[in-house]
Amino acid sequence: MTEDPADILNDALEFLGGTKVVDDPIITYGTLQLTAAPKEGKALTLLADHLFSPGLFLAEKVERRIIQAPGCNVIELGAGTGLPSLLLSTLPVPPAVIVVTDYPDPAILGNLAKNVARTASICEVHCCGHEWGTDVASLLPFSQRADQKYDLVFLSDLLHFHDCHDVLIASLDALLAPDGCVHVAAGFYTKPHVCENFMRLAGEKDLVFEEIIAEDEEREWLGNMSVGGLDKSALKVRKMACRYWIGRRA
Repeated sequence: MTEDPADILNDALEFLGGTKVVDDPIITYGTLQLTAAPKEGKALTLLADHLFSPGLFLAEKVERRIIQAPGCNVIELGAGTGLPSLLLSTLPVPPAVIVVTDYPDPAILGNLAKNVARTASICEVHCCGHEWGTDVASLLPFSQRADQKYDLVFLSDLLHFHDCHDVLIASLDALLAPDGCVHVAAGFYTKPHVCENFMRLAGEKDLVFEEIIAEDEEREWLGNMSVGGLDKSALKVRKMACRYWIGRRA
């Protein structure tokens, strides 16, 4: 059964000592200025009204060029603020195209579209509605690959939606290129058996995930951009509240 959104939020805040990931209405990361969806309707149910630590975790990987995709086709499912994707769109050698998607709700998509518009991207960026498990035909033409699939997929803090794993994996399977990769980050507040369920179901689609365990140095916050007025100690706490996997087709 899917956890109640309030329980997920409370578990996330407990990992951070009761504080929000970024305690400002405008979420800044370097030159990015992003907002979360308004606290109403589907945004509350789907937790699109918050930025959680996994988004920051992936963004730090992007900032440090550990995650990069020059000339590639990138898509993010359940993007929320779109932080890792939009930061990727500003790199000196960016992807060919980035598609940020979220549930087709006017408030959620409207906010995401504003974040896209505020970002000084140096590649093509599209904002689209997509409900997991439904037809992905409308998303495929944005890819510049001959097979219209995507080289890189971001999944940031989506695994806690336990009952939705099958439909999330269906969308992932339909979008991921044969030689593509998936970057998945989840908070430790997402219970281990929930993460294991996602990995098991993904394996049935021949999607294989390797969990990346941080070495000692990697446990520090190693980004240099200013993030929401937080110092490196506070950012380290948020980084260490996350688990991280890289997935590929078997």
